[in-house]
Amino acid sequence: QWVYNILEKKAEADRIVHENPDPSNGFVLVPDLKWNQNQLDDLYLIALVHRREVKSLRDLTAEHLPLLRNVLQEGKEAIGKRFGVPPSQLRIYLHYQPSYYHLHVHFTALGYDAPGSSVERAHLLADVIDNLAMDPTYYQKRALTFPLRADELLFKKFQEAGRV
Repeated sequence: QWVYNILEKKAEADRIVHENPDPSNGFVLVPDLKWNQNQLDDLYLIALVHRREVKSLRDLTAEHLPLLRNVLQEGKEAIGKRFGVPPSQLRIYLHYQPSYYHLHVHFTALGYDAPGSSVERAHLLADVIDNLAMDPTYYQKRALTFPLRADELLFKKFQEAGRV
């Protein structure tokens, strides 16, 4: 609901850094709640796409390339304009598994070791775009490894199924 409240401007409307209102290829860029916006060393913003049916990396196909390219390009431009951070100093990625199932993209300062920014969970947006350009159904077919904590419900389900 938090995501929908932001997209519908019922909450945090004053925190929006950038918005592309297009219902198909648009998104809202907001500072992550973990970032206090006082320094750029731990810069952290989230792009929330307007499309509600796209839940995670697994849903993405070549049809979503215009959306993903908008997020990448406009997100970099907005951060450069607002915070003076050049694109070369940004890490732009998606999580798999995500912490919530509404497609969102993380923008962090390159030097910031943000939670979940390591290779086993983060998928660089530029790589996602390239993979989908080469194979329109790449993320429906590819095996994706991801870490799980021992206290997560999904981990317990894997244990019950004898997969761990």
